[in-house]
Amino acid sequence: MTQIVPLNKVTHKSLKVDARASAAYGDNQRFTHVIVSEFPELLVHYPILFAKDRETGEFHCGAMLGFEDGENLFLEEWRDLKFYRPLGLQRVPFYAHGPEVAIDLDHPRVGVEDGKPLFTEQGQPTRYLQSIIWAFQDLKPGIEVTRHFITRLLELKLIEPVEIEVEFDDGKIINCEGLYTVNQETLSALPDAAAVELFRRGYLRLCHYMISSLKQVPVMARKRNARLLAGTEGLAGMQARARG
Repeated sequence: MTQIVPLNKVTHKSLKVDARASAAYGDNQRFTHVIVSEFPELLVHYPILFAKDRETGEFHCGAMLGFEDGENLFLEEWRDLKFYRPLGLQRVPFYAHGPEVAIDLDHPRVGVEDGKPLFTEQGQPTRYLQSIIWAFQDLKPGIEVTRHFITRLLELKLIEPVEIEVEFDDGKIINCEGLYTVNQETLSALPDAAAVELFRRGYLRLCHYMISSLKQVPVMARKRNARLLAGTEGLAGMQARARG
């Protein structure tokens, strides 16, 4: 259930929110929506891809966080604030409410005793709440800009399915289906007028960001293998202690 209400500095003066990255709060996602202004931050850690909405069939941009449903390989780095965390996850449990911010009072992040306060004693937004306000200042126009970017790429037939199949050290083979990327051949063969248009609109740079970000897939695979190894070593240690 949700109980989304406009944020009020009087009613919610003492309210606290647990802002930590946690699987318990829904951060254990394999793929999460992003906007194009996030690409420079994302490409150094995550593959940036397209996917289709299961209900509408519309394309959206997203960051790949894991290889299986419910797998996020970056939770530890997010908890330690080492890696960039996408705005769509940072903003939970808040929503845009016209020019203001609303909050879902039923979300498990809300009301946690050791969470972050939203307002100071003087009723001003705390640094945490201010970061949420800034996030929405990027998200609201960013969603529209991202939609235009995708629409233009579809018109130019620049979006194609991508096959991501990885075999891990435990012998498991995972095929990540339903993902798309930029067609490099079509991009290179664009007429000059279309290429110049993409360049001037900043779309050409975004395309290259997406293509470059695919280098993160093997990095993520090594990260997952390292976890598998650590889990195996931990199990072997437990068995050795049990025998002893």
